[in-house]
Amino acid sequence: MIPSVLPTYSRAPLHFVKGEGSWLIEEDGRRFLDLGSGIAVAALGHSNPVVVNALVDQANKLWHVSNLYEIPQQQALADKLVDNTFADTVFFTNSGTEATELAVKMVRKYWYEKGQPDRVEIISFTGAFHGRSAAAIAAAPTEKMVKGFGPLLPGFVNLKWGDMEALKAAVTDKTAAILIEPIQGEGGINVMPDEQLKALRKLCDETGTLLVFDEIQCGMGRSGRLFAHEWAGVTPDVMLVAKGIGGGFPLGAVLATEDAASGMVAGTHGSTYGGNPLGCAVGLAVVTAITEPGFLDEVRRKGSAFRQKLEGLVADNPDVFEEVRGTGFMLGLKVKMAPADFVKAGYARELITVPAADNVVRILPALTLSDEELAEAVSRLDATAKDIAAKP
Repeated sequence: MIPSVLPTYSRAPLHFVKGEGSWLIEEDGRRFLDLGSGIAVAALGHSNPVVVNALVDQANKLWHVSNLYEIPQQQALADKLVDNTFADTVFFTNSGTEATELAVKMVRKYWYEKGQPDRVEIISFTGAFHGRSAAAIAAAPTEKMVKGFGPLLPGFVNLKWGDMEALKAAVTDKTAAILIEPIQGEGGINVMPDEQLKALRKLCDETGTLLVFDEIQCGMGRSGRLFAHEWAGVTPDVMLVAKGIGGGFPLGAVLATEDAASGMVAGTHGSTYGGNPLGCAVGLAVVTAITEPGFLDEVRRKGSAFRQKLEGLVADNPDVFEEVRGTGFMLGLKVKMAPADFVKAGYARELITVPAADNVVRILPALTLSDEELAEAVSRLDATAKDIAAKP
């Protein structure tokens, strides 16, 4: 008999009833150190008073009116994002998947309005993850994502990650955009080198192709910058944002330049819930906190210290770990087993991590992780590794 909750997830037998900063409390009272943050969502930790107060204050005033009317909280958050990024305009969604859908529409509508309606192809890369909608799985067509869901939406060209020569050859007069994560999350914490991001920007400038960055997971301070592409000193034409921007409240966004968004006029896109007062009030609190002077300096400092300690962890446990990947608080440990097995072993040490592709265990703590919690995280990771090594 099918359960009342559609069984599309293989869920761990854990029942968390409360969160406090970097900690999750199970209903039996156990306290788990959370290095997953709900898959890079709880950017300011669980039950952060700044986020809670924003939510409660707005909830006591107004939750929803629809986008038929002006929404002051939406305007304030859009202004904040425009002031702190390359973007001229923002559309708010409820998720990263919805942001992907709009980006696909936006880049194709751009070329239609430019008199080049055949310019519809979007180049994406192996190892990518852009969501689970029809367009998103067509852009990242791994067997796990697409098997049984055909026919796939046409108009996508998937290339090997990091193969710049293949990319140059693939851009034609039918190419609308290049879609890429500056740091792949689901793909195994793969960081696109700065020189390759610069080469991407140069290629797009030379060919007129729009450059779309998916920063759904690597954005909102996780890399140590507000957005990961800032490390390379380049900017996209369109960017997808979600996860951390809501701090746990469902919220996403598409940021774009005025030119890239020029085809999206009244009636071309919409959302009933997107940009509602409640979500935007929370998002504004999160973005304001992350952009406060000194906040990202601390993320970079602690992220560097964390990576250094993880390098030592790898050296001390060569039978379990292969390498460390990532930057800031978007880190990965490549393990010599199925990553899900390491994650499961961590539960015995009251530790939460997240599996990824390429045998990588993701380390995605709250950006507010303290130095003491960082040290505790390394201790529990080490204990988990030694538990695994001790098994026959």
